[in-house]
Amino acid sequence: MELTAFLKSFIYLVSSSLLFPVLLLLCLLTLWTVVYSGHFFSMWLSRRRLKPDPLATASEKGFSAFPADVRAFADKLLAIAHDDHREIAVLNLLREMEHRMWKSLDGLKMLIRIGPGLGLIGTLIPMGTGLASLGQGDISRLSGDLVIAFTTTVVGMALGLAAYCFFTVRRRWIEEDIKNMELVAEIIEHGHGRQDE
Repeated sequence: MELTAFLKSFIYLVSSSLLFPVLLLLCLLTLWTVVYSGHFFSMWLSRRRLKPDPLATASEKGFSAFPADVRAFADKLLAIAHDDHREIAVLNLLREMEHRMWKSLDGLKMLIRIGPGLGLIGTLIPMGTGLASLGQGDISRLSGDLVIAFTTTVVGMALGLAAYCFFTVRRRWIEEDIKNMELVAEIIEHGHGRQDE
């Protein structure tokens, strides 16, 4: 019986001690999401300014019609154009850029899961203390705990929804950029083949 009481007290102590870290993490993730929203909006604006047909302009004006990641890939590709093992180097560079671009989505993927999870934890901890205060007749503490519980749920779900929206659009952009990088590799390789002839 004493062991059961000790375990209950220990679990209660662990659970209640998690409330402050959860609230702190939700605040930090909210600030990060606001900053990322600005970064996302700037990327969206820069992509809106691009030419509608990058293939037509690639042969005339270089690669200025492509997004920044594709232009960086083209610059690196031109630097290894005269490499002895050109085909292997191009494939390696393409895979490396793909890996780096997909890796940039890891933060959003984690936030999609972590935001609602923290919101749920931030809901259940105050609900436990609120129900305990209800048993003692302390209605004011119960109302304060319920406010914390519901606001953490809202913030956690909002973080997850925002991260999911950002992730969906960024994934589409990355798929388009990978397609364009393969196109750039073909254009540069085709031009280099003509020079060899």
